[in-house]
Amino acid sequence: MIAEDRSAMVERNLGLVHSCAHRFQGRGIEYDDLFQAGCMGLVKATAAFDEGRGVMFSTYAVPVILGEIRRLFRDGGTVKVSRSIKELGIKAARVREQLSTSLGRDANLSEVAQAMNCSPGEIAEALAATTPPVSLTGGEEEGGGQIDLPVDSPEELLSDILALKQAMDRMEERDRRLIILRYYQNQTQTQTARQLGMTQVQVSRREKKLMQFFRKELLG
Repeated sequence: MIAEDRSAMVERNLGLVHSCAHRFQGRGIEYDDLFQAGCMGLVKATAAFDEGRGVMFSTYAVPVILGEIRRLFRDGGTVKVSRSIKELGIKAARVREQLSTSLGRDANLSEVAQAMNCSPGEIAEALAATTPPVSLTGGEEEGGGQIDLPVDSPEELLSDILALKQAMDRMEERDRRLIILRYYQNQTQTQTARQLGMTQVQVSRREKKLMQFFRKELLG
């Protein structure tokens, strides 16, 4: 892709950066900094994107943009904590993500602590120390007084729905039916198995693999 085409693609997709940046508003870093980091991710995604893979640009770019914004929090959080606790928190977050992927569900503190040979209390403290704070009161420059907690914006909801739809569109028909039966029609694994001509064990195993697929596609 030539430089002019890349510049045009960046301009056309700045809305993705705004949508991703809105997710992190109110967490201790100014919106302009969030947007700037997101733009860096967009530029990286534009440079590395390969149309031949058959993946929509937005599907490829969003995880890269989110990665750059999250890096901003990892590298420059507003709350000062000791280096050892910060490093433990970063490692714990990585281990929790790996465990969640292998388990097909969110790993709890005890599981993360056991995997790291630490106590649940140590892991909870480390994770809390590396989580950007949300201020409940506005400063003088914001008019003072209490402010609302941030909520999911319509842009975030829209981007999540689009990303989910794009991921499901790339799935095989049987896998797509499994997800619809389980999560849209609230069928049990046994009921789903009967409709798909599978056993309950097969549905359970396949569902775990599909959850890993969604985590990779939607979270990067």
